[in-house]
Amino acid sequence: MGFNSFTFILVFLPVLMIGWHALNRLQKYTVADVLLIIMSLYFYYTFGVNFLIILSVSIGVNYALSAVLKKIDSRNTTDSNIHKKLIKIIGVLFNLGLLFYFKYLGFFADNLNVVFKTGLTVDKIIMPIGISFFTFGQISYIVDRANGEAPHYSFVEYTLYTAYFPKLIQGPIAFHKEMIDQFRDKSLRTYDSVKFSAGIISFVLGLSKKVILADVLSKIVNYGFEQTYYLDTLTVIAVMLAYTFQIYFDFSGYCDMANGISLMLGYRLPTNFNSPYKAASAKELWQRWHMTLSRFFIKYVYIPLGGSRKGRYRTIANVLIVFILSGLWHGAGWTYVCWGLMQGLLVVWDDLGIVSTEKEGKFLFRKEPLLVIPKALGRAMTFIAFVASLIFFRSESVEKALAMFRRLFFFTWPGFLTRTAANLDIAENYVFRQFLSQMGGIDENVIYMITMVTYLAVSGFIITRKNTEEIIETTTFDKKTLIGITVLFLWSFISLSAVSTFIYFQF
Repeated sequence: MGFNSFTFILVFLPVLMIGWHALNRLQKYTVADVLLIIMSLYFYYTFGVNFLIILSVSIGVNYALSAVLKKIDSRNTTDSNIHKKLIKIIGVLFNLGLLFYFKYLGFFADNLNVVFKTGLTVDKIIMPIGISFFTFGQISYIVDRANGEAPHYSFVEYTLYTAYFPKLIQGPIAFHKEMIDQFRDKSLRTYDSVKFSAGIISFVLGLSKKVILADVLSKIVNYGFEQTYYLDTLTVIAVMLAYTFQIYFDFSGYCDMANGISLMLGYRLPTNFNSPYKAASAKELWQRWHMTLSRFFIKYVYIPLGGSRKGRYRTIANVLIVFILSGLWHGAGWTYVCWGLMQGLLVVWDDLGIVSTEKEGKFLFRKEPLLVIPKALGRAMTFIAFVASLIFFRSESVEKALAMFRRLFFFTWPGFLTRTAANLDIAENYVFRQFLSQMGGIDENVIYMITMVTYLAVSGFIITRKNTEEIIETTTFDKKTLIGITVLFLWSFISLSAVSTFIYFQF
């Protein structure tokens, strides 16, 4: 049961909202929390009972470790710091071990077999949805708890923080204080019509991004990557643009929907997506894309490694380590490692200060850049580099990724463009195709091409406009907005012919 399903929209969400706001109005705050926990666990249960068991064990173990830390604090002996460090190590190893088993064990065994010519076999392990997200959230808590930066919360508070369903399966990776402080604030439990209306707008905009744009663009993307060895240059460009927009609207759409649900409940999730394709450098892009993952790696990996405090070359190494780990976080495969390394190298390139859109900045080897370029050119170059890097991100293997690069840079024209565009012959585009066919004299293949170009052009236009957070900050829920949101919702709802998963579910 995803956010983009009939059951969620027609049953789960209305029941939750009615129960939540009714209980809070009666000042039954603990009961309301328990209701939200039960609904969150049920939401996760719909993806598989085994997943729920794993999540429950994870919560139980981490909370138990926090309880042990509480006992250590109460004793306040000379060995307390040593014991805290030991619990921190146990906690981190437990969480990483859980993640390793379900996400990386098969990948690790395969590579051992290749390097050492062994015959290790690993039965297929089904990875729990969202394990990377709730595991990283709990790592942050255990580390902060052991470092004296977090209290021992009640079991209800900790379970609600970890299992809170809007962020459970695709983030953001919220820190404990960000959410639990809100859960404790009784003033946020009073129904706020302005916040609730903003939540509806955010949810509908996110749903439309996912259903109307991302899911349709996926038709082009899936076909293109299935035909990697046969594509021509122009088709590779079209497919990669489609994927670049698909992953944007898919992830952005989920963030908007999660944010919208939280606003309807009275809470705000940390911003996780802030128009990354408007970035004028790779460094800025990663300050806008999956922002909570970036700050996790900065706080718990980059800074402990020394950050930028131990010299220029150590700084470069630390940046590359963080981005390689970020690549591996996204998936157990060498394609993700290559993608992460490519992103890291682009960020290092920005730090070198050879080319920049800023006249001054903190560069590794100079105070001023050698060449200053306009921001518009910087945005274009950053966007193109990111599109190219996504070839690794989406490809099934490094071999197929390199084949895609060859098709891109060595011009060919066998004519796959129209066949790729023909994948947009779907029910959602029926009216548009009929409109074009009524104009007379237009070949069917031309109609498909126009449809594809229209989707790419509309997608390119939307990413240059205000993002959803900017829209809800400046939009009043008047009659005009109500009509627009209603039309968009009905269009999205009608398009829910087949419930598709979000791309980041697999991470």
